[in-house]
Amino acid sequence: MPMMLRFSKHPRAATLVVLVAVFMTNLDLWIVNVALPAMGETFSAGGRGATLGSLSWVLNAYAITLAALLVVAGRAGDRIGQRPVFLAGIAVFTLASLGCALAPDLGTLVVARVLQAVGASAQIPTSLALLLATVPAERRTHATRSWAAVGGLAAAAGPVAGGLLVETDWRWVFAVNLPIGIAALLVGRAVLPRPAAREAGPLPDLLGALLVVSSVAALSGALVQAPDWGWTSGRTVLLLAVAVIGGAAFVLRSLRHPHPLFELHLLRLPRFGAANAGSFVFGVAFAIMLLSNVLWCQEVWHWSALRTGLALVPGPALVPVVTLLTARAAQRFGHGPLVAAGGFLFTAGMVWRACFASVSPDYLRDLLPSQLMTGTGVGLALGTLVAAGVHALPGHRAATGSALVNSVRQISATVGVAVLVAVVGSHVGAASRHDFRVAWWAAAVLGLATSVIGLHLSRGAGSGRTASTASAEPEADAQALADAS
Repeated sequence: MPMMLRFSKHPRAATLVVLVAVFMTNLDLWIVNVALPAMGETFSAGGRGATLGSLSWVLNAYAITLAALLVVAGRAGDRIGQRPVFLAGIAVFTLASLGCALAPDLGTLVVARVLQAVGASAQIPTSLALLLATVPAERRTHATRSWAAVGGLAAAAGPVAGGLLVETDWRWVFAVNLPIGIAALLVGRAVLPRPAAREAGPLPDLLGALLVVSSVAALSGALVQAPDWGWTSGRTVLLLAVAVIGGAAFVLRSLRHPHPLFELHLLRLPRFGAANAGSFVFGVAFAIMLLSNVLWCQEVWHWSALRTGLALVPGPALVPVVTLLTARAAQRFGHGPLVAAGGFLFTAGMVWRACFASVSPDYLRDLLPSQLMTGTGVGLALGTLVAAGVHALPGHRAATGSALVNSVRQISATVGVAVLVAVVGSHVGAASRHDFRVAWWAAAVLGLATSVIGLHLSRGAGSGRTASTASAEPEADAQALADAS
């Protein structure tokens, strides 16, 4: 009983701490994208020649590290306790943000971004567990929706916030995390609940995590550097070989290890495997779209970061709205039709850009219609693919499966950024408009592939459900909604 009283002593303050920390980590993605061109100007001023390829590691180092550590950090929270791991994550993320803000060169910034990802990986899987421990059982669905809505709020606010901060200095994109992180850490120590550790098993395969990082980093490096090195150069071939060998070693180790990083055998479940394939394909397309819009506005149209941020608001703002408005439609018609429709709308938005984009700025004719179509498409497809994957699993594997889905999404973001850099080259400008169109057509094809996967999920809607899955639907719904953010 005393322990239960400690759980519920400051529920509102504890909820606020969790939501603020989640908002901080979600916001970081969107504002860093908008700030990327400004970083390039800073790090090329001293003769260091920051190309788009080298700048892409500011995004990719974060995504790769996060993909490799999400499962490890989640299991550490189960063993050590959600509260200490969550607070440690806030502390590491905040200190790493300071390192990003003070970075004297691009290499230091990339290292600091890796540390940021370490902190984020500790926060993300433990935040929902702490939130659910804070509120009574009858309010857990509402709490989960609030958790998911924070991601949508960060997506809508991120471009504008990033633009405003970059107008002063891009370093403020990271410095803004300091007061938020310090306040969350101090208040969190006083009000967060102390749920007991849930298991005492070993951590997942750490060598497997290293293999994931090495393989994805090598693949990304090969794609990013190939335009400068040449696709048949020795260095490019070596990186591709490292990627293939590292990936194969990871798969073999995961299939044989008693506690693998990812339970890859779950991919043999038809609907779960299809949902993960859809998440990867759509994630690559989404990353291409997101970064290409930022680069086009700032490097081709020569818009300021603030104007770019304002121009990009409609797409991200539509995502949480569409996701919430179509929740009942997913229950009525199944996940497949929503994924198919989302992929088709995303494809339409990318085709629109490829056909109507002009070097002369024309926001109402070019970017806005594309934003409305792709934003609606992302709202329909992205979270629905996560839900489809979780629903295809037995209840006792929902958390493990959702961790795999989230890691796949981070890896797909890395591949998407690398593909964009490989297509448009390291130096972006008006002369790259043809290459941008190639990238948009590639994203459109990937969106169409997502629609095909959605149709496949529609056909198999009745075959992937088990009794244990059906009995766990409330749990799966909450988990999927949370993951969708």
